[in-house]
Amino acid sequence: MKILNKNINYLIFLISLVFLTSCGSRVERLSSPLLTLSKQEPALSGSGQFLALIVDQNGRPTVQLRNLRSGKILPLRSLSRNQPHSSPSLSWNGRYLAVITQRFNRRQAIIKDRLTGRTFQLPIPGERVPIRLSLASDASQLAMQFSHKGKWKIEIFDISKNIEPDLPSGMRVSTPVQELNR
Repeated sequence: MKILNKNINYLIFLISLVFLTSCGSRVERLSSPLLTLSKQEPALSGSGQFLALIVDQNGRPTVQLRNLRSGKILPLRSLSRNQPHSSPSLSWNGRYLAVITQRFNRRQAIIKDRLTGRTFQLPIPGERVPIRLSLASDASQLAMQFSHKGKWKIEIFDISKNIEPDLPSGMRVSTPVQELNR
């Protein structure tokens, strides 16, 4: 049911976007130096504060993270050794950055926790090759498109046991009520 609600919200968003663009409405475009260089695959955090995108850095596609409020590029040093990068995705507050990287001849999906500095590699069974991914806004799930034996497939991974949720400010994580000693 939770996935269905997320899919419905996404569908409503897409329909709204099509409606706005087809009606000839003016959409205010933010002036930004982001538009000056070759950039691809933008991913916006749910809060709208962070933008992850793929830029060409010395001939290699590299993920870049920007704080849109300050305009600063944020460091992602631990990701620089596994290039090229593709398909970035951000959690609500930008704490988690999911991206496809390449180590030697193997593509892998990783999640970077910017708060702790840890990197979590998603185990991909068999000969599957990740193509595109999307991180749930609370970072509890990761949807991945991959190719396997010449076919395209999509799988959803529950990663909530490996990482803490990234919730909008003010939201609390619900925890089970513990019984008091009688």
